[in-house]
Amino acid sequence: MDEPRLLQKASLTSIEKASDLIDDVIGVGIEIQVVSDDLIEAAEYAQTMNPAEVEAIIHRIVDEHGDDPNFPSNVLDAANRYLYDSDLRENPAKHQRLYEELKVEAALIAINSPYAEVRAVVDNHDDTRVPASTFRTWVIGTLFVAAGGFLNQFFSIRYPNIGVGPNVAQILAVPFAKLMELLPTTEYTTFGYTWSLNPGPFNPKEHMLITIMANVGFGTPYTNDIIWVQYLPMFFNQPWALAFGYQITVALSTNLIGYGLAGLTRRFLVYPAHAIWPGNLATIALNRAFHNDKASVANGWSVSRLRWFLYCFVAMFVYFWFPDFIFGALSYFNWMTWISPTNVTLAAITGNFGLGLNPIPTFDWNQLTVATDPLIMPFFTTFNTFLGTLFTLPIIAALWYTNTWQTGYLPINSNYVFDNTANLYEVANVLGADTLFNQTMYESYSPAYLSASYALLYGIFFATYTATLSHALLYHRREIAHGFRSILSRQKTSEVHSDVHVRLMEAYREVPEWQYFIILVVAIVLGAVGVGVYPTHTSPAVVLYGVFLAIIFVVPVGIIASITNVEITLNVLAEMFGGLWFQGNAVAMNYFKAYGFVTTAQTISFAADLKLAHYMHIPPMLTFWAQVYATVISSFVTVGILNWQMTNIADVCTPDQASHFTCPDVHTFFTASVLWGTLGPKRMFGTNGIYNGLLWCFLIGAILPIPFYLLRKKFRVLEYVHLPVLLTGGLVWAPYSMANVWPAVPVAYLFNVWIKRRYVAWWSKYNYITTTAFSAAIAIAGIIIFFALEWPNVEINWSGNTRPFTGCDAEQCPRLLVPDQGFFGPGPGQFH
Repeated sequence: MDEPRLLQKASLTSIEKASDLIDDVIGVGIEIQVVSDDLIEAAEYAQTMNPAEVEAIIHRIVDEHGDDPNFPSNVLDAANRYLYDSDLRENPAKHQRLYEELKVEAALIAINSPYAEVRAVVDNHDDTRVPASTFRTWVIGTLFVAAGGFLNQFFSIRYPNIGVGPNVAQILAVPFAKLMELLPTTEYTTFGYTWSLNPGPFNPKEHMLITIMANVGFGTPYTNDIIWVQYLPMFFNQPWALAFGYQITVALSTNLIGYGLAGLTRRFLVYPAHAIWPGNLATIALNRAFHNDKASVANGWSVSRLRWFLYCFVAMFVYFWFPDFIFGALSYFNWMTWISPTNVTLAAITGNFGLGLNPIPTFDWNQLTVATDPLIMPFFTTFNTFLGTLFTLPIIAALWYTNTWQTGYLPINSNYVFDNTANLYEVANVLGADTLFNQTMYESYSPAYLSASYALLYGIFFATYTATLSHALLYHRREIAHGFRSILSRQKTSEVHSDVHVRLMEAYREVPEWQYFIILVVAIVLGAVGVGVYPTHTSPAVVLYGVFLAIIFVVPVGIIASITNVEITLNVLAEMFGGLWFQGNAVAMNYFKAYGFVTTAQTISFAADLKLAHYMHIPPMLTFWAQVYATVISSFVTVGILNWQMTNIADVCTPDQASHFTCPDVHTFFTASVLWGTLGPKRMFGTNGIYNGLLWCFLIGAILPIPFYLLRKKFRVLEYVHLPVLLTGGLVWAPYSMANVWPAVPVAYLFNVWIKRRYVAWWSKYNYITTTAFSAAIAIAGIIIFFALEWPNVEINWSGNTRPFTGCDAEQCPRLLVPDQGFFGPGPGQFH
């Protein structure tokens, strides 16, 4: 297609002409979810398209979007009718009418996104003169990355902990940038590069690049938890782990390793139009509110995006103080258990800490969005997640009531590990003086027992992994094959991927694969040095094992995440393989887990940021270096704080630490290290293991997608079932419950179905801004509440704050009492 013609703005300016054009092109056959400006532009472009172009795009709709849950089903049905309905072809008038309507949709796809969600916030035009790499960008980005990394690492070991998210940086960047607009505009030239302290008004590309730097820089290295359990005397007592060289090499390795694969997966996860990445859209909506908030009327509403953001932000900021601090019952509204607080069954089934089968379980947006953000995620994602939770709830109840795997002696929904006295598992009771597994001590103590929900959780994880691979091969084999062909092809990216944003990004230099590959090699070398040179008793090959696992899963997991906003994590699979290959060596298992889990997770996270920059038309080379720079800065800051904490905080990680630096997550990490690395998965899931039967879930997960795929055309309802997402609904358990899933469903239906269909202009303008304002308000209110009230131990002691946390729901009463002999299951010497 002719590029100047493709990118030109619609020239229809008069209201009368626009109204006539809309009346002409919109009939009764197809409901096109599009705002008037985009529709006018598409309608004008449609008049320039020839039949061959239109036919080609109609064929593309059927071929590329046949199994696309985000693509409008009515448009897909119309395209199928147009191409394959013989009765329709016999009626030339109806066939022509349908062609005219599909012609507008074809034009919309040619010059914009096929998805209303993307069109709502992403501009299909670009001004290449807008600078993104400015003095202001790098100064603010560096300050925020350092500050965010410092805060998140410093408070990560405190209970309750506090975290600062990138949305906070996105908001605070605006006043900082406005202050920097007061600097002189004098231009300087350094090494041939002209720059200024004040390049002009703060623009959306600068703002987004700062946000991307915060996205990658606010996280703490996964290896920090490994180093904690190595160093502390109460755990593995390895003082050499204090060495800064060791800490920084493994931190940089795990923090950078995802970049290499992220660049290699661009053809699967960034360039394709179907890779929406719904989570990015809220971030872009907030950016647009600050920078491109032109006056418009949306279904009678003329309030600007920024003003609406402020309204929602202030309302949620004020309201959140109630469920979070003043009136805790609004957050944990387990009202059904108040009828009979000591009723074990009532608490287990309806309690918020139980299974949460409660029609009104919360009035807290923060609780409602634990499993899914109902305004960001597509409705089919929210509903499939709910179905997964709903279908697994009776299974958990059945396991508990039948005392399967001794679960009746334990809480029904807990993520703790127990011994045969129903107390927390004391890992020190199975470790010898050398901190290695001691068989004699183990046999005189107890096997490890899991609650009903926690045990099933592992089975669902196993099924989800194989179901993800099967689903990807069945539903996305064309996209996967297309991506591999594009890697081998010498064609330009725009010739392989037809998305308008790919064509716009041709104006900028793309990052070659070899640069990403170099980062991958550097990360592997750093990891090999860290685990090989220092006495970790771990093979440097563990780094390659993690990369190999990522190569298998990153494309299937990434495609699903880019479409549904649901990411399937590999932590359990990495724990299992690590425990099998490095049995008895908890540190080696931890490193396998780190590389097996982190490599895929970071690859997907970085790919999402690449798509964010792609939508905002930021030069790819600039995004690449900004990500690497922010990651390196963050790594040094967080590791430096870690090193300081280990040597300067008295009694750190002990229960009575004066400032509450008790390290709850580190203790949990240590327990998992011993269970999977020292005890090993064979003792839990092996031939004689208590939970051996759960291994069948690998096979079940591999088979399940097949009947859904084969029967989806015969039973249309199956087209809305996304099996990997449905299975992830079963991963909500332990410690969360149905109370964190069900409330999102009616909200999701209201916004992403009812309002979207009837008031698409309102939805396009305000939907993502609403949820972004809520999330930002909760984050900032949470920080203030933490420092102003929780830090100095201020609390309000009244029934509205104490009622939800009393009785069998909060205490998580078991169904059965431990027998008089003092233990359940096989006793000492009766298990091996």
